[in-house]
Amino acid sequence: MTAAPEDAALPWLAAPAHDIATRQRGHALLIQGNPGAGVFELALRVARTWLCEGAGAPCGRCTACHLLASNSHPDLRALMPELTQLELGWSVGSSDAPEAGDGEGGGGGSGAKGKRKPSREIRIDAVRDAIGWTQTSSSRGRAKVLLLFPADAMNLVASNALLKTLEEPPAGVRLLLVAEDAERLLPTLRSRCQRLLFAGPTPAQALAWMEAQGVADAPVLLAAAGGHPLAARRLAAEGFDAAAWLALPQRVARGTWEPPAGAAPRRLREVLQKLCHDAMAQAAGAPPRYFPAQSLPPAPAAWGKLADWSQSLARLARHDEHPFNAPLLTDSLLAEAKAVWAKPRGGAAGLGRPGAG
Repeated sequence: MTAAPEDAALPWLAAPAHDIATRQRGHALLIQGNPGAGVFELALRVARTWLCEGAGAPCGRCTACHLLASNSHPDLRALMPELTQLELGWSVGSSDAPEAGDGEGGGGGSGAKGKRKPSREIRIDAVRDAIGWTQTSSSRGRAKVLLLFPADAMNLVASNALLKTLEEPPAGVRLLLVAEDAERLLPTLRSRCQRLLFAGPTPAQALAWMEAQGVADAPVLLAAAGGHPLAARRLAAEGFDAAAWLALPQRVARGTWEPPAGAAPRRLREVLQKLCHDAMAQAAGAPPRYFPAQSLPPAPAAWGKLADWSQSLARLARHDEHPFNAPLLTDSLLAEAKAVWAKPRGGAAGLGRPGAG
């Protein structure tokens, strides 16, 4: 097996991608894994292996590999929401990706529609168009690959539209569905796919890769990202360096934390959910996951406050697409977080424990 360029960038993908591409014979594969561990890149490498025209696929040298590297291979269609395209920096050489969120293609839109927030859904029009694409002949004669990421971004109507193609795809067509949690997909979709689990890199592989990327204090950010190296690199790029991460919990509790410039409310909400998780673990006598124990506020918050805060953040997560006023929402989130550790008047807070009366 010849190493392809992406192997050097994400070396833990080579073995599972080769195994999937050469041993799995199903026409529809559902790969479950964390995006921060490289599950999308894994699926993309599987597609490249199927479409490569050289020896030792993917060879990185043939015409197909060059087309794939620029996202312009006519026999690969990637359906992604507009927001996912932006987050991945997915160029629109291959065409039809903008339609995944019912966008305006060339980006020449104007007025309210041109200013709307990027969609987080793969919608029915995009799926129908992709189904029509699967029914045409392969341009380069090897195969056609339809990749959906994240597959659970399809709404109900779009999911139902895909069922027949999953069950009886045209000859030479292979479908790759990628999801962090396969249980979010319709049971009828899951039953038509061969389901595979991608565990991601080992802790040693993830740490070695982070250090090779030049990330300072890599273990701190790797823990901050739940052990997922691509998510850790994104945190670093967004201004969450190790020192700032270690100082974050106590600054939030004091009301003195200032998020990195330009941090989106959704990212802030995710960070505060991690802090809430670790504060609840601390209150329950369990080890934290995202922050070192010594970085958490010395006085644990009351369990009731933590539970209320957790529910509030979970409710907000269901409305990430809402066009909230970002500065006002940020101020509200930070004020709510500070209040969790505020001492009640007239006495100390009762810490409580889960199940305590």
